[in-house]
Amino acid sequence: MMEEQKGKDKEISTGEPVKKPIEKTTEDSIESSKEEKSAESINGESKEEEPKEEASIKSEENITRINLEGKEIILIGTAHVSKESAKQVKEVIEAEQPDSVCIELDQQRYQSVTDKNRWQKMDIFKIIKEKKTTVLLVNLVISSFQNRLAKQFGINPGQEMIQGIESAKAIDAKLVLADRNIQTTFSRVWHGIGLKGKLSLMVQILFSIFNDESISEEELEKMKSQDMLNAMLQDFTEHFPKLKKPLIDERDQYLSQKIKDAPGDKVVAILGAAHIPGIKKEIHKEHDLKALSKVPKKSKGPGKIAWGIPIIIIGIILYTFYMNFSAGLSQTVSWVIWNGGLSAIGAIIALGHPLTILTAIVVAPISSLNPLLAAGWFAGFTEAYLRRPSVSDFERLSEDAVSVKGFWKNKVTRILLVVTLTNLGSTLGTVIGGAEVIRVFIQTITQ
Repeated sequence: MMEEQKGKDKEISTGEPVKKPIEKTTEDSIESSKEEKSAESINGESKEEEPKEEASIKSEENITRINLEGKEIILIGTAHVSKESAKQVKEVIEAEQPDSVCIELDQQRYQSVTDKNRWQKMDIFKIIKEKKTTVLLVNLVISSFQNRLAKQFGINPGQEMIQGIESAKAIDAKLVLADRNIQTTFSRVWHGIGLKGKLSLMVQILFSIFNDESISEEELEKMKSQDMLNAMLQDFTEHFPKLKKPLIDERDQYLSQKIKDAPGDKVVAILGAAHIPGIKKEIHKEHDLKALSKVPKKSKGPGKIAWGIPIIIIGIILYTFYMNFSAGLSQTVSWVIWNGGLSAIGAIIALGHPLTILTAIVVAPISSLNPLLAAGWFAGFTEAYLRRPSVSDFERLSEDAVSVKGFWKNKVTRILLVVTLTNLGSTLGTVIGGAEVIRVFIQTITQ
């Protein structure tokens, strides 16, 4: 079925602008909605009523109906951490018998839900080489957050999506993966927050690993109306309002277009309740899926700066050596100590192998002068070679990611931590070491 769906996805195009649709959200049950639709068909036209969006979502148990040029779209606003959501999804799909079922998953998350052996197929060396350690670490943190809820409240987060998949197969409906690729979303988020934001995000992600506090019932109820990604990054989006666009608004646009393009005259879409208001607004418009899926190109400015800083530092050190050999030597020692030292501290915090720590010390002062290199990559490769993860490490990955102890015990997550913390230490070392080089230079020329 997935191969057939992929072929369908390739055929999707934006086409001509859609005429303004008539949207109708009812306040009655699913059965009364069918009767009302039948009555309207007899009259030959749809009744326009005052919108009662919030009230209808409550009375309809998060069911929203939209008639779009002859196509009936039924939105189920689910609670990702609610026990009742999966039951509701099953009941609606069985009652409505839709032609297509859309779920709020992309291909990567679909595979993570359906392929129980996915971790065993992971190549840790390939992940480091392709610079995907941060993305994987974020995914594991989200998984940890979900599994923590599951243990505390006896909830299986994402069960409503699994139920949607199973129910679609049971009635032979087309399954549409309606969400944008998670790596594209993170790339667009990463692109818009700057260096300070990136450091803050990494700190917050790492802090969430240490945060093992229980979640209150009040917080749980609040999260029932949120998207899981939004719930994870809510505090961060408050400090960086620009994140709302790639994380929420663009996904609403993407989801609405995929739902609208789903084959058949009747479509059921399973979504986090937080997306419903945005989709009701955006589904009236045409959206370019290719544009929304585009990974931002790296700006030339940061690249020039990335090369410019090392050139300036090397130039300053060489000129200082020319003026005063001992001052130049002092600059070099400071650069090596700050870069190598802070990178080593990062590797130590990650409980890296002694040779991994040594690699961080040796490589960091050099890699900091070359934007194409990163100390964390070399440290990660060393750790992976010396402590190669076993099959059992990959099998326990989801379970170990629930606790701080598990994150450091599992060889896979430890490698990810080595890469991330070593790079973080190297970045701080570059800032502090660079400042020290400039300080000694100014002191030398003013003497």
